[in-house]
Amino acid sequence: MDIVLSDVEARVLGALVEKEITTPDYYPLSLNALVNACNQKSNREPVMDLDEGDVRQALDGLNRLGLAGVARGADSRVTKYEHRLQEAFNFERRETAILCVLLLRGPQTPGELRGRTERMHRFNELDEVQTALRRLMERQAPLVKALPRQPGTKELRFAHLLSGDVESWQPPSESPAAGGQSADAERIARLESDVASLQAEVAELQRQLADFRKQFE
Repeated sequence: MDIVLSDVEARVLGALVEKEITTPDYYPLSLNALVNACNQKSNREPVMDLDEGDVRQALDGLNRLGLAGVARGADSRVTKYEHRLQEAFNFERRETAILCVLLLRGPQTPGELRGRTERMHRFNELDEVQTALRRLMERQAPLVKALPRQPGTKELRFAHLLSGDVESWQPPSESPAAGGQSADAERIARLESDVASLQAEVAELQRQLADFRKQFE
């Protein structure tokens, strides 16, 4: 089956993969937690404003492709969702981490991938990133490709192919002050991601507690 994900399906899949690795205690994700994960303002390019209907529709599409679905064996009254990327592709962790960042943030340079995959897999050397990229590019059906170098740029960017072929890349518009995110800004973005995940789980626990109390009213 050919895989051509919509932008929303790619975001939902990437969010599920990210949260399984970075916040395993809260995985699989409820629908509410998954919506919040998709709409995070940090570590997402572009930022989206999805609702439950958008995410449900994307989950239906991913389920048909065998890439995500209702969590199997989850002991919870709330329906939760998981990705099935490993079953579909039998990735190593380093490949999973790279594809996850490409799904969530679009085309990246090897250097950007090394920094932005740190919470999922630590690459000690840039060569390790490039080796993982080559493995993804050399699959029978390639999952990643190198994009033509943009004028004025030194490094190649790589894009995932789960949403179809990619011909070129345009940098996201940003103010001059926002350009060249520093290491400190990256750490802040990771903290914001953690806070957003925790807030989503607290909201979900509060909802479950309210449901539980209603049983005794």
